[in-house]
Amino acid sequence: MEQTIQLSDHFGYRRLIRFTIPSILMMIFTSIYGVVDGFFVSNFVGKTSFAAVNFIMPFLMITGVMGFMFGTGGSALIAKIMGEGKKEKAQKIFSLLIMATIICGIVIGAISIIFLRPVAVFLGARGEMLEECIIYGRIILVALPFLMLQYAFSSLAVTAEKPKLGLIVTVTAGVINMVGDALFMAVFQWGIAGAAMASALGQIVGGIIPLIYFARKNTSRLRIVRPEWDGRALLRICTNGCSELMSNISMSVVGMLYNTQLMKYAGEDGVTAYDHVCEFYFYCNFHWLCNRCCAGDQLSLWCREYKRTEKFAEKKFCIDFDFICVDVWSIRTYGKATGRYFCRI
Repeated sequence: MEQTIQLSDHFGYRRLIRFTIPSILMMIFTSIYGVVDGFFVSNFVGKTSFAAVNFIMPFLMITGVMGFMFGTGGSALIAKIMGEGKKEKAQKIFSLLIMATIICGIVIGAISIIFLRPVAVFLGARGEMLEECIIYGRIILVALPFLMLQYAFSSLAVTAEKPKLGLIVTVTAGVINMVGDALFMAVFQWGIAGAAMASALGQIVGGIIPLIYFARKNTSRLRIVRPEWDGRALLRICTNGCSELMSNISMSVVGMLYNTQLMKYAGEDGVTAYDHVCEFYFYCNFHWLCNRCCAGDQLSLWCREYKRTEKFAEKKFCIDFDFICVDVWSIRTYGKATGRYFCRI
């Protein structure tokens, strides 16, 4: 039985790969679920519904990106405090972070539901597609607090030295999502509302499982306790995580602009084709997760051993470069065949 990896350990290539594999697998499974969602919507609901889902999705992703900000920013600060031996303070900040994520999810979700129709109209949705964007978006936004929790816990689980927890949660939520897709669309024939309910159910499960895990006594280094207000800590968390926030917002904004122009010049067919290509591209580009989830920033803050941090960064770069090479080879080798499959969908 292999020894449990701790953030304070020395990371060679083998240990680094072992530590990041769950996060990489999590991204692969997430991309597979997106393909399955697209398959069920396009085959059991229709082309317009598929276009509506992908048209409004970038905006829905923007509403949840604060979960990434809290997760990445909070992980760095909590790891630093834990490295200083202040376990109780780290747990209080962790609990405050979870509470802030839930509150932000509720507030942003409520505001987004109110302004969803004007946003969809502004982006260019019209007629039947507009109505389906509204139906899908409002159901998804009900589960926004849970989605933000899932995003936050994906980083915080690594800090808690439980990287496999994120994989378990993703697989569980994804299976529920896929079963819900088959049940609500293929069996009950609830249309786009069924697709939204299946996705929302997966998000709820993905947020509740880690919440329950950390709320109870567990074997990780973190646990939810009674939080104490610390405005300075929240500000540092937001500052640390703002790069992740802006990175995700920029990608979503690019997607929104693409969809708007495609609707203008190519209609629903253009949106559908573009989003099929994006699904394959997303599947092939999981290498960045190694860089985001391997907790390199946390490691440098644990013991302030900067020479070790430099060596760790070199290993990260080598592994990331290898993944990029695999990505390029995959796209060049299987891109055309996969594109034919997506076009049949």
